[in-house]
Amino acid sequence: MRVGELARRTGTTVRALRYYEAVGLVVPRRLGNGYRDYKPIAERQVAQIRELMALGLTVEETRPFVESIANDDDVCAAAVATFRSTVTGLQARIGELTAQRDALNARIDAAAHRIVTSAPASSTKPAELTGRPLPPLHFYATNGQPIDLHDLGPGRSIIFVYPLTGRPGVDLPRSLLEVHGARSQDQWLRDHHAEILAAGAARVYGLSAQSTGYQRELAHRLRLPYPLIPDPKLTLATATGLPLLTVGDLALYERLTLVVTDDLVEHVFHPIADPAIHALEVMRWLTKRRTKAS
Repeated sequence: MRVGELARRTGTTVRALRYYEAVGLVVPRRLGNGYRDYKPIAERQVAQIRELMALGLTVEETRPFVESIANDDDVCAAAVATFRSTVTGLQARIGELTAQRDALNARIDAAAHRIVTSAPASSTKPAELTGRPLPPLHFYATNGQPIDLHDLGPGRSIIFVYPLTGRPGVDLPRSLLEVHGARSQDQWLRDHHAEILAAGAARVYGLSAQSTGYQRELAHRLRLPYPLIPDPKLTLATATGLPLLTVGDLALYERLTLVVTDDLVEHVFHPIADPAIHALEVMRWLTKRRTKAS
């Protein structure tokens, strides 16, 4: 049979068959016109190679089995030795993977002790912050900039507070997917950042309880034009009574937005019904305030 037909019958590729030929495992005869012609036994040989590779053997390690088919022999001693060697290798690999799993579990346990798992008691409604200054809390934003919430600077500062964001290829736990607004709105804010500034904001920040490393990855991946503020210890919530939610073993910020003008809270957006369009709501609010001022 021709190489294309053998590939079709065995569910493999012509490239793989050429490789088996090159290493001397499944060798066709050459016809006068140069075409490869495989004997019917080649189908059994290729099937044996694929079956053994699925069990963890390398192509070379399948040689004793393939040769036994060609010689119409029973499985030889070399084949048994190959099986034993493969099992030994698998046992060693299992040991390595078990050690890696145990080490990762140990790191998870160590990290879990540093995660805030209980929400501070809140007796303050977000709207009650209006007219008050934020506490003198110091952070380092994702761009390395030191941030003092008590001294953000002149003009209006917009602080988007959100629960958390996910990463590509890493699904959020089911319990977090149920949190309204757990998916990122940062792309919306990025796309409307210039418009928010044009509407009257002097600066924009994002703040969540996620770690500095997580926030930096997000800011870099999304190319955010504004910095993020990591607050994994929920210090702002402890100082102000901002509302939190508890999901599984995590305490997270509820989604809200603070407008801080000349270091006093001018307005609080809470609750936020639709995170996807919230940036537009902030822009409309800023535009109205600018219109009234003029």
